[in-house]
Amino acid sequence: MKKNTNWEYAPAPEAAKIAKIAKRYDHFINGKWTPSQSGKTFRTINPATGRKLSEVADGNDADVDAAVKAARAAYEGLWGKMSGRERGKYIYRIARLMQERAREFSIIETLDGGKPIRESRDIDVPLAANHFFYTAGWADKLEYAFPNRNPSALGVAGQIIPWNFPLLMAAWKIAPALATGNTVVLKPAETTPLTALKLAEIIADSGLPEGVVNIVTGAGTTGAAIVNHPDVNKVAFTGSTSVGKFIQQTIANTDKRVTLELGGKAANIILEDAAIDQAVEGIVNGIYFNQGHVCCAGSRLFIQESVYEEVIWKLKSRMRTLVVGDPLDKNTDIGAINSKEQLKTIQKYIQLGQEQGGDMYQPTCKLPSAGNWCPPTLFTHVTQSSVIAQEEIFGPVLAAQSFRTVPEVISKANNTPYGLSAGVWCDKGARLFQLTTQLDAGVVWGNTFNQFDPASPFGGFKESGFGREGGLHGLAAYLEM
Repeated sequence: MKKNTNWEYAPAPEAAKIAKIAKRYDHFINGKWTPSQSGKTFRTINPATGRKLSEVADGNDADVDAAVKAARAAYEGLWGKMSGRERGKYIYRIARLMQERAREFSIIETLDGGKPIRESRDIDVPLAANHFFYTAGWADKLEYAFPNRNPSALGVAGQIIPWNFPLLMAAWKIAPALATGNTVVLKPAETTPLTALKLAEIIADSGLPEGVVNIVTGAGTTGAAIVNHPDVNKVAFTGSTSVGKFIQQTIANTDKRVTLELGGKAANIILEDAAIDQAVEGIVNGIYFNQGHVCCAGSRLFIQESVYEEVIWKLKSRMRTLVVGDPLDKNTDIGAINSKEQLKTIQKYIQLGQEQGGDMYQPTCKLPSAGNWCPPTLFTHVTQSSVIAQEEIFGPVLAAQSFRTVPEVISKANNTPYGLSAGVWCDKGARLFQLTTQLDAGVVWGNTFNQFDPASPFGGFKESGFGREGGLHGLAAYLEM
């Protein structure tokens, strides 16, 4: 009798009931829960099941105006006059409250966004809290951070965040704005508003003065109202390149400051002397983390010709071990695609990749009957001109190419309108640094990928935007020098 060598993990689901999700959420304006002036709401959906999680207020120009007025009053009142030391206490308190409720945050992030609970629990929530801790420490030291510059706050910051890292992006935006003395009007993505609204609960519990942080929910028109509002001093946006271009055009004739963190098409480069097993793990982390819903995802893989077959073989073997399924299960590696619309976009690119001559590989896996799912996908024999090698897919789709020489791979890696991130795998440090200095990318990882730290600035250039978030650079973006 043949032994069954296929090991299966027993289900290990997180308890969803721990998360307290209200049936309806209003805007958080001036420290109070405020219904939309139009009375309209929209549904937020669990992408793994298709079931409704909650009803959320749909903001319009009047709601945004009320939020901006509250933020302006707080800036010109108590918050604007408060010392950096006192501001830091509030920010620190928010961070501690996030830690205390970390489990609930991670469950809501997974329910609303579809990402695996392990990622929400181990990456998103702790890193979001760390951003508040980090900036709290700088709140009373700005004159030392920027000596002889006389730093001062800009005023009211309008902030628009995407759906792929809802809580983390809220922390990236809110924490530095508060530490530098600004007030905030934030709009979360319409498909993932729940952790931002849970953060509003914590902000209220922290005792932060009314109007310092305001959260208005809605779709693109709500974000446009923030960008167009004449009393907003700073616009911070993370999202698609097309929307980023629109924002830049909109504020061109104003004195508003702006930072844009937009799309990417990162090159992940494997040199022949790299530690192959380690590199394969880095490839998987680079593209299949968060279902590929990552602006800095290593979606273009460049492998030196002498190790190409070995890397592809090991990569396919590793892909067969990835668990696709219930995001609340602690065994899951790849969760649900965030929305039906995004799933259609990913499927369109997969079809284009096949039509343009790429060889597609997807491991055999049983997908749930309900929800939005896409198995991890690898394309080989991809050309530089292929659509899947040029355009951002924002899904678990990897396009692999080979190269012979370092100058060749530098040319290929830089042949993109984006410039957000890249990765290099190499045994020799000198060679690694020589290569990384020639890559057109704002962030380059060496022998790792998708590593973030609150003290390290993040951002890109070209069509990946401009400005930095994190570190002292992220604080400087909210200061008049």
